Amino acid sequence: MSTSTGVNVLRYSALALGVFYGFSHQASLSAQSKASQITRDYQHKESLIQQAKAEYKKRTMPASQKTEGGGSESTRAEAIGDQLS
Repeated sequence: MSTSTGVNVLRYSALALGVFYGFSHQASLSAQSKASQITRDYQHKESLIQQAKAEYKKRTMPASQKTEGGGSESTRAEAIGDQLS
């Protein structure tokens, strides 16, 4: 059961190359995952900003425009209540 030195060198070289490949492949997968997570977070924040802008626009709209725009009954009732006050 004796093996030559050359065979052992090849075995350990293959092992070292496999470990190196594993680390480099894992690093590239982690980088891709991190980049996609950053993109998803950015898109989520962007959608929240758009929602906030729409809500702000809706809240700061004058009462006359709220009723003309065909808003829901609750906004019309609020506009009428504001006019009576």
